[in-house]
Order: sequence, then C-alpha cells, then structure tokens
Amino acid sequence: MFAAKSWRKSVAIRAVAILILTTISCSSTGDTEDLECVVYKTPWCGCCGKWADHLRENGFAVEIEEVTNLAQSKLSEEIGREIASCHIAIAGGYVIEGHVPADLIKRLLKERPPVVGLTVPGMPLGSPGMEADYSQPYEVLTFDREGNTEVYAKR
Repeated sequence: MFAAKSWRKSVAIRAVAILILTTISCSSTGDTEDLECVVYKTPWCGCCGKWADHLRENGFAVEIEEVTNLAQSKLSEEIGREIASCHIAIAGGYVIEGHVPADLIKRLLKERPPVVGLTVPGMPLGSPGMEADYSQPYEVLTFDREGNTEVYAKR
C-alpha cells in the first residue's frame, strides 16, 4: 500500500512539472527579435547565468526561474543522467538542457523537428557559459521521449 501511495505521489509530481513547463513554455514568432526563453537554474550556479547572458546577447528575451530542486524541473523521464547538464530551459515548446549554443536553438525553432529538445551533456569547456582558455569538442544532441538521441551538431 505504501508503494502505491509513493508511486501516485511521483506521478502527481511529474504531472505538475509537465503542466508547469508546458504552461510557461517560451514561444517564437520566427523573428529572432521575438525569441523568448525561461531558464530554470539553481541560485548558486554561475555558469547558468553566463549561459542566459549568451542567449540575451543572441536575441533571446530570457526569464530566470531559480529553483532549489532542479531535478523536479527536468522531467526525469525525458532527461536521463547520460544527457544531463546543470540547467534546463524551455524555448518554443522545446526543452533545452545545458550549454546549447543560441544559434542551434534558433535553428531548432526554425526547423521544428519532432523531438523533445536539445542537450549538451555535461559541461564542456568552451561551450556558451563555460568559456575557458581552451575549448574541448562537444556534441549537441536531440532527444525524444523514448530516450533516443541523435547528433544535431558538433562544436
């Protein structure tokens, strides 16, 4: 009986998270001046703020939502550990996980592929918000609800 209550609570939390994320979803009219995005980040992460600045510098209107339990906002059934990073955003109905470059988000919003979103797994040096003296190569992946990924771009 306890397991059933726990399972129902877990399902309820996920349903509320999905409702919140889809209600607050950002939109785009196709004009790069009208791009909007909500970034969910923890208050103590500096690279997330730098990534949000990168988006602003590239024409996005960015709203920051600071959360202390970021895992709840990540919709765990869609963002597994293997594709996770440190922050999540919603842009045009797509989930953007991690340090995805703004030009690739714009491309995604223009192409509108049937995926959940884009991710840059981990925190690679040289990606937006993770600037360093040197850069390491990294991949930007699409992902779907079944956990499938495909390379969208290499940087």
